[in-house]
Amino acid sequence: MKTDVVPTRYSASVLNTLDVEVQALEALRCALQAPELGAAIDRAIQAIATTPGRVIVTGMGKSGHIAGKIAATMRSTGTAALYLHPGEASHGDLGVITSSDVVLAITWSGETSELNDILNYCRSARVTLIVATSDANSTAARAADICLTMPSVREACPYELAPTSTTTLQLVLGDALAVALIQARGFTASDFHTFHPRGSLGARLCTIGEIMGTGEAVPRVGRDASLTSATIEMSRKRYGCTAVVDENEVLVGAFTDGDLRRCIAVYDLSDNIGLHMTVNPVTVGPNTLASEALRVMNENAVSVLFVVDDRKLVGIVHMHDIVRRGVA
Repeated sequence: MKTDVVPTRYSASVLNTLDVEVQALEALRCALQAPELGAAIDRAIQAIATTPGRVIVTGMGKSGHIAGKIAATMRSTGTAALYLHPGEASHGDLGVITSSDVVLAITWSGETSELNDILNYCRSARVTLIVATSDANSTAARAADICLTMPSVREACPYELAPTSTTTLQLVLGDALAVALIQARGFTASDFHTFHPRGSLGARLCTIGEIMGTGEAVPRVGRDASLTSATIEMSRKRYGCTAVVDENEVLVGAFTDGDLRRCIAVYDLSDNIGLHMTVNPVTVGPNTLASEALRVMNENAVSVLFVVDDRKLVGIVHMHDIVRRGVA
Protein backbone atom coordinates (compact mmCIF):
# COMPACT_ATOMS: atom_id res chain seq x y z
CA MET A 1 0.00 0.00 0.00
CA LYS A 2 1.32 3.42 -0.99
CA THR A 3 2.12 5.86 1.77
CA ASP A 4 1.21 9.52 1.67
CA VAL A 5 3.58 11.60 -0.43
CA VAL A 6 4.94 15.00 0.47
CA PRO A 7 2.91 17.38 -1.72
CA THR A 8 5.55 20.14 -1.79
CA ARG A 9 7.96 17.87 -3.70
CA TYR A 10 5.56 17.60 -6.63
CA SER A 11 4.26 21.15 -6.52
CA ALA A 12 7.87 22.33 -6.82
CA SER A 13 8.23 20.19 -9.95
CA VAL A 14 5.05 21.66 -11.39
CA LEU A 15 6.24 25.20 -10.70
CA ASN A 16 9.58 24.44 -12.31
CA THR A 17 7.80 23.23 -15.44
CA LEU A 18 5.85 26.47 -15.58
CA ASP A 19 9.02 28.50 -15.09
CA VAL A 20 10.81 26.67 -17.91
CA GLU A 21 7.88 27.08 -20.30
CA VAL A 22 7.42 30.75 -19.43
CA GLN A 23 11.11 31.27 -20.22
CA ALA A 24 10.52 29.54 -23.55
CA LEU A 25 7.62 31.87 -24.31
CA GLU A 26 9.79 34.88 -23.46
CA ALA A 27 12.37 33.58 -25.90
CA LEU A 28 9.68 33.34 -28.58
CA ARG A 29 8.55 36.89 -27.82
CA CYS A 30 12.11 38.17 -28.26
CA ALA A 31 12.51 36.22 -31.50
CA LEU A 32 9.28 37.66 -32.90
CA GLN A 33 10.51 41.18 -32.15
CA ALA A 34 13.63 40.56 -34.24
CA PRO A 35 13.36 41.62 -37.91
CA GLU A 36 13.95 38.17 -39.44
CA LEU A 37 11.17 36.18 -37.74
CA GLY A 38 8.83 39.18 -37.68
CA ALA A 39 9.14 39.59 -41.44
CA ALA A 40 8.65 35.84 -42.00
CA ILE A 41 5.49 35.90 -39.88
CA ASP A 42 4.12 38.80 -41.94
CA ARG A 43 4.82 36.87 -45.15
CA ALA A 44 3.18 33.73 -43.77
CA ILE A 45 0.02 35.55 -42.72
CA GLN A 46 -0.16 37.32 -46.07
CA ALA A 47 0.26 34.03 -47.93
CA ILE A 48 -2.50 32.34 -45.91
CA ALA A 49 -4.88 35.32 -45.99
CA THR A 50 -4.65 35.67 -49.77
CA THR A 51 -4.67 32.02 -50.78
CA PRO A 52 -7.80 31.02 -52.73
CA GLY A 53 -7.50 27.54 -51.22
CA ARG A 54 -6.94 26.13 -47.75
CA VAL A 55 -4.19 25.78 -45.19
CA ILE A 56 -2.97 22.18 -45.04
CA VAL A 57 -1.33 21.79 -41.62
CA THR A 58 0.93 18.80 -41.10
CA GLY A 59 3.29 17.38 -38.52
CA MET A 60 4.33 14.06 -37.00
CA GLY A 61 4.12 12.77 -33.44
CA LYS A 62 3.53 15.46 -30.82
CA SER A 63 3.98 18.11 -33.50
CA GLY A 64 1.19 16.35 -35.39
CA HIS A 65 -1.18 16.74 -32.45
CA ILE A 66 -0.29 20.44 -32.33
CA ALA A 67 -0.82 20.70 -36.08
CA GLY A 68 -4.30 19.23 -35.71
CA LYS A 69 -5.18 21.79 -33.06
CA ILE A 70 -3.83 24.65 -35.17
CA ALA A 71 -5.99 23.53 -38.10
CA ALA A 72 -9.05 23.32 -35.82
CA THR A 73 -8.42 26.81 -34.42
CA MET A 74 -8.02 28.25 -37.90
CA ARG A 75 -11.24 26.63 -39.08
CA SER A 76 -13.18 28.06 -36.15
CA THR A 77 -11.87 31.55 -36.85
CA GLY A 78 -12.67 31.72 -40.54
CA THR A 79 -9.59 30.22 -42.21
CA ALA A 80 -10.28 27.06 -44.20
CA ALA A 81 -7.80 24.51 -42.86
CA LEU A 82 -7.33 20.79 -42.38
CA TYR A 83 -4.77 18.46 -40.83
CA LEU A 84 -2.92 16.04 -43.09
CA HIS A 85 -1.14 13.09 -41.46
CA PRO A 86 2.27 12.59 -43.13
CA GLY A 87 1.89 8.80 -43.16
CA GLU A 88 -1.48 8.99 -44.91
CA ALA A 89 -0.09 11.61 -47.29
CA SER A 90 2.53 9.11 -48.47
CA HIS A 91 -0.18 6.56 -49.20
CA GLY A 92 -2.51 8.55 -51.43
CA ASP A 93 -3.60 11.59 -49.43
CA LEU A 94 -1.12 13.92 -51.13
CA GLY A 95 -4.03 14.35 -53.53
CA VAL A 96 -5.72 16.46 -50.85
CA ILE A 97 -3.22 19.25 -51.55
CA THR A 98 -4.08 21.49 -54.49
CA SER A 99 -2.03 24.18 -56.21
CA SER A 100 -4.18 26.89 -54.60
CA ASP A 101 -3.45 25.69 -51.04
CA VAL A 102 -0.76 26.67 -48.56
CA VAL A 103 1.00 23.95 -46.56
CA LEU A 104 2.10 24.68 -42.99
CA ALA A 105 4.54 22.03 -41.72
CA ILE A 106 5.31 21.80 -37.99
CA THR A 107 8.61 20.09 -37.18
CA TRP A 108 10.88 21.11 -34.32
CA SER A 109 14.01 19.43 -35.65
CA GLY A 110 13.27 20.07 -39.29
CA GLU A 111 14.47 16.55 -40.01
CA THR A 112 11.21 14.62 -39.62
CA SER A 113 11.64 12.04 -42.38
CA GLU A 114 7.89 11.31 -42.56
CA LEU A 115 7.41 14.84 -43.95
CA ASN A 116 9.76 14.36 -46.90
CA ASP A 117 7.07 13.25 -49.35
CA ILE A 118 5.00 16.32 -48.53
CA LEU A 119 8.02 18.61 -48.89
CA ASN A 120 8.90 17.09 -52.27
CA TYR A 121 5.30 17.30 -53.47
CA CYS A 122 5.08 20.99 -52.56
CA ARG A 123 8.25 21.66 -54.55
CA SER A 124 7.10 19.74 -57.64
CA ALA A 125 3.52 21.07 -57.57
CA ARG A 126 4.66 24.62 -56.70
CA VAL A 127 2.56 24.73 -53.57
CA THR A 128 3.52 27.46 -51.09
CA LEU A 129 5.26 25.80 -48.14
CA ILE A 130 5.57 27.39 -44.71
CA VAL A 131 7.74 25.54 -42.20
CA ALA A 132 7.91 26.18 -38.45
CA THR A 133 11.16 24.71 -37.10
CA SER A 134 13.98 25.50 -34.71
CA ASP A 135 16.73 24.76 -37.24
CA ALA A 136 17.03 27.19 -40.13
CA ASN A 137 19.54 24.88 -41.85
CA SER A 138 17.41 21.74 -41.64
CA THR A 139 15.97 19.80 -44.56
CA ALA A 140 12.46 21.19 -44.00
CA ALA A 141 13.71 24.76 -43.59
CA ARG A 142 15.67 24.61 -46.85
CA ALA A 143 12.58 23.29 -48.67
CA ALA A 144 10.37 26.09 -47.35
CA ASP A 145 9.19 29.16 -49.22
CA ILE A 146 8.74 30.79 -45.81
CA CYS A 147 10.63 29.55 -42.76
CA LEU A 148 9.44 30.47 -39.27
CA THR A 149 12.59 29.82 -37.25
CA MET A 150 11.69 29.17 -33.63
CA PRO A 151 14.16 29.93 -30.82
CA SER A 152 16.12 27.06 -29.30
CA VAL A 153 14.71 26.33 -25.83
CA ARG A 154 15.18 23.60 -23.26
CA GLU A 155 12.43 21.12 -22.53
CA ALA A 156 10.73 21.14 -19.13
CA CYS A 157 11.25 17.38 -19.03
CA PRO A 158 14.16 16.73 -16.61
CA TYR A 159 15.78 14.40 -19.15
CA GLU A 160 15.38 16.90 -22.03
CA LEU A 161 13.50 14.22 -23.96
CA ALA A 162 9.70 14.66 -23.83
CA PRO A 163 8.41 17.51 -26.03
CA THR A 164 7.08 20.07 -23.54
CA SER A 165 8.39 23.60 -23.96
CA THR A 166 8.80 23.04 -27.69
CA THR A 167 5.20 21.95 -28.24
CA THR A 168 4.05 24.90 -26.12
CA LEU A 169 5.85 27.26 -28.51
CA GLN A 170 4.36 25.48 -31.52
CA LEU A 171 0.88 25.78 -30.05
CA VAL A 172 1.32 29.46 -29.20
CA LEU A 173 2.69 30.20 -32.65
CA GLY A 174 -0.37 28.53 -34.19
CA ASP A 175 -2.70 30.57 -31.98
CA ALA A 176 -0.83 33.75 -32.93
CA LEU A 177 -1.21 32.98 -36.63
CA ALA A 178 -4.92 32.22 -36.25
CA VAL A 179 -5.60 35.41 -34.29
CA ALA A 180 -3.63 37.54 -36.74
CA LEU A 181 -5.69 36.00 -39.56
CA ILE A 182 -8.86 37.11 -37.75
CA GLN A 183 -7.65 40.67 -38.23
CA ALA A 184 -6.36 40.06 -41.76
CA ARG A 185 -9.69 38.58 -42.87
CA GLY A 186 -11.91 41.04 -40.98
CA PHE A 187 -13.53 38.17 -39.10
CA THR A 188 -16.39 39.46 -36.90
CA ALA A 189 -18.37 38.30 -33.87
CA SER A 190 -21.29 37.42 -36.15
CA ASP A 191 -18.90 35.29 -38.22
CA PHE A 192 -17.95 33.49 -35.00
CA HIS A 193 -21.62 32.73 -34.46
CA THR A 194 -21.84 31.23 -37.95
CA PHE A 195 -19.10 28.73 -37.07
CA HIS A 196 -20.18 28.20 -33.43
CA PRO A 197 -23.99 27.88 -33.51
CA ARG A 198 -24.15 25.55 -30.51
CA GLY A 199 -22.83 25.45 -26.96
CA SER A 200 -22.09 28.31 -24.60
CA LEU A 201 -20.02 30.19 -27.18
CA GLY A 202 -22.85 30.05 -29.70
CA ALA A 203 -25.27 31.24 -27.03
CA ARG A 204 -23.09 34.24 -26.16
CA LEU A 205 -22.76 35.12 -29.82
CA CYS A 206 -26.46 34.97 -30.71
CA THR A 207 -28.20 38.27 -31.27
CA ILE A 208 -31.29 39.70 -29.65
CA GLY A 209 -33.00 39.52 -33.04
CA GLU A 210 -32.84 35.71 -32.76
CA ILE A 211 -34.46 35.67 -29.31
CA MET A 212 -36.87 38.59 -29.10
CA GLY A 213 -40.63 38.43 -29.23
CA THR A 214 -42.10 40.13 -32.29
CA GLY A 215 -45.43 41.09 -33.83
CA GLU A 216 -48.46 40.39 -31.66
CA ALA A 217 -46.24 39.10 -28.86
CA VAL A 218 -45.01 42.63 -28.18
CA PRO A 219 -47.21 44.57 -25.71
CA ARG A 220 -47.87 48.06 -27.03
CA VAL A 221 -50.36 50.91 -26.74
CA GLY A 222 -50.64 54.27 -28.43
CA ARG A 223 -49.60 57.37 -26.54
CA ASP A 224 -53.27 58.44 -26.31
CA ALA A 225 -54.13 55.25 -24.37
CA SER A 226 -55.47 55.31 -20.80
CA LEU A 227 -54.02 53.58 -17.75
CA THR A 228 -56.86 51.09 -18.03
CA SER A 229 -56.05 50.08 -21.61
CA ALA A 230 -52.35 49.86 -20.77
CA THR A 231 -53.19 47.57 -17.84
CA ILE A 232 -55.30 45.34 -20.08
CA GLU A 233 -52.48 45.13 -22.63
CA MET A 234 -49.97 44.17 -19.95
CA SER A 235 -52.32 41.48 -18.69
CA ARG A 236 -52.71 40.01 -22.16
CA LYS A 237 -48.94 39.65 -22.67
CA ARG A 238 -46.29 37.92 -20.54
CA TYR A 239 -43.70 40.65 -20.07
CA GLY A 240 -45.15 42.69 -17.18
CA CYS A 241 -44.92 45.92 -19.14
CA THR A 242 -46.07 47.62 -22.29
CA ALA A 243 -44.43 49.85 -24.84
CA VAL A 244 -45.94 53.21 -25.68
CA VAL A 245 -45.60 54.12 -29.35
CA ASP A 246 -46.60 56.99 -31.59
CA GLU A 247 -48.49 56.72 -34.86
CA ASN A 248 -45.24 55.74 -36.67
CA GLU A 249 -44.43 52.90 -34.24
CA VAL A 250 -41.63 54.98 -32.72
CA LEU A 251 -41.07 54.01 -29.08
CA VAL A 252 -41.85 57.01 -26.89
CA GLY A 253 -42.16 55.38 -23.47
CA ALA A 254 -42.70 52.30 -21.33
CA PHE A 255 -45.18 51.44 -18.59
CA THR A 256 -44.55 48.57 -16.16
CA ASP A 257 -46.55 46.68 -13.56
CA GLY A 258 -44.45 48.52 -10.98
CA ASP A 259 -45.68 51.82 -12.42
CA LEU A 260 -49.23 50.47 -12.21
CA ARG A 261 -48.91 49.60 -8.52
CA ARG A 262 -47.70 53.09 -7.79
CA CYS A 263 -50.58 54.64 -9.75
CA ILE A 264 -53.58 52.50 -8.85
CA ALA A 265 -54.19 53.85 -5.36
CA VAL A 266 -53.53 57.48 -6.23
CA TYR A 267 -54.53 58.23 -9.80
CA ASP A 268 -57.60 57.85 -11.97
CA LEU A 269 -57.26 54.85 -14.28
CA SER A 270 -58.71 56.97 -17.06
CA ASP A 271 -55.57 59.13 -16.98
CA ASN A 272 -53.54 59.32 -20.16
CA ILE A 273 -50.61 56.87 -20.20
CA GLY A 274 -48.27 59.69 -21.14
CA LEU A 275 -48.60 61.16 -17.64
CA HIS A 276 -47.21 58.03 -15.98
CA MET A 277 -44.96 56.27 -18.48
CA THR A 278 -41.16 56.22 -18.36
CA VAL A 279 -39.86 58.40 -21.16
CA ASN A 280 -36.81 57.16 -23.09
CA PRO A 281 -36.66 53.64 -21.64
CA VAL A 282 -33.52 51.53 -21.95
CA THR A 283 -33.44 49.78 -25.34
CA VAL A 284 -31.19 47.63 -27.51
CA GLY A 285 -31.03 46.96 -31.24
CA PRO A 286 -31.83 43.62 -32.91
CA ASN A 287 -28.14 43.08 -33.76
CA THR A 288 -27.04 43.46 -30.15
CA LEU A 289 -25.36 40.33 -28.81
CA ALA A 290 -27.41 38.53 -26.17
CA SER A 291 -24.48 38.70 -23.76
CA GLU A 292 -24.32 42.48 -24.20
CA ALA A 293 -28.10 42.82 -23.66
CA LEU A 294 -27.78 40.85 -20.42
CA ARG A 295 -25.06 43.24 -19.27
CA VAL A 296 -27.35 46.21 -20.06
CA MET A 297 -30.14 44.61 -18.03
CA ASN A 298 -27.88 44.06 -15.03
CA GLU A 299 -26.44 47.56 -15.16
CA ASN A 300 -29.88 49.18 -15.36
CA ALA A 301 -31.63 46.78 -12.95
CA VAL A 302 -34.30 45.83 -15.48
CA SER A 303 -35.52 42.41 -16.57
CA VAL A 304 -37.11 43.46 -19.89
CA LEU A 305 -35.74 45.43 -22.81
CA PHE A 306 -37.60 46.84 -25.78
CA VAL A 307 -35.85 46.33 -29.10
CA VAL A 308 -35.79 49.23 -31.54
CA ASP A 309 -34.46 49.70 -35.05
CA ASP A 310 -34.09 53.33 -36.13
CA ARG A 311 -36.19 54.25 -33.05
CA LYS A 312 -39.09 52.07 -34.20
CA LEU A 313 -40.31 49.26 -31.93
CA VAL A 314 -39.49 45.87 -33.46
CA GLY A 315 -39.44 43.51 -30.48
CA ILE A 316 -39.11 42.79 -26.78
CA VAL A 317 -36.86 40.47 -24.80
CA HIS A 318 -37.05 39.21 -21.21
CA MET A 319 -34.03 38.22 -19.15
CA HIS A 320 -35.47 34.70 -18.92
CA ASP A 321 -35.39 34.44 -22.74
CA ILE A 322 -31.67 35.16 -22.71
CA VAL A 323 -30.91 32.79 -19.83
CA ARG A 324 -32.90 30.00 -21.48
CA ARG A 325 -30.72 30.42 -24.54
CA GLY A 326 -27.70 29.53 -22.40
CA VAL A 327 -26.28 33.01 -21.85
CA ALA A 328 -25.30 33.63 -18.22
